[in-house]
Amino acid sequence: MRCLAFLRAVNVRGQAVSMEYLRTIFEAEGFTRVETFLEGGNIVFDGDAEDPAGLERVIEQMLVDALGYEVATFLRTDAEVRNIAKYTPFLPAFIKAAASMNVAMFKEPLADNQARAIMALKTKTDDFHVHGREVYWLSQTKAAESPISNAVLEIAVGRPSALRGINTLRQLAQKYGPR
Repeated sequence: MRCLAFLRAVNVRGQAVSMEYLRTIFEAEGFTRVETFLEGGNIVFDGDAEDPAGLERVIEQMLVDALGYEVATFLRTDAEVRNIAKYTPFLPAFIKAAASMNVAMFKEPLADNQARAIMALKTKTDDFHVHGREVYWLSQTKAAESPISNAVLEIAVGRPSALRGINTLRQLAQKYGPR
């Protein structure tokens, strides 16, 4: 099965980790058909996703050992990425008019109080939709210009997430998703 590991803040504290080096770390641990996608810490590999939480922990420990610091990892199968990419949480006209749409991926589905905390962040320019382990964020401004950020989402929920643009997820789904 194709798995995708989304790494949160792999390049932190002034350290730049190349995607090539990440690929070699994964291969050294026995992962096969390892590829990286873009420079944002998106790793694709063949793996057993029967215990995704266990596999996330293995990857996180592997990265601590190799890099010397924690890198939160969010695992999705190729089918899950395809579903995330094709899910339409907002009206098509709103999506078309938006400047950006991002998806925050969490390890577990949000509890009701966490979903309410996300929805309380809604503004005139930023809207949200909670769907299982993902939060879809539609913004009328570029993400960099919004008062909302991945850090704001994490504070509202009380746990880390990996934030990716919907276009990146669609490209991943197209390239690696099941047919």
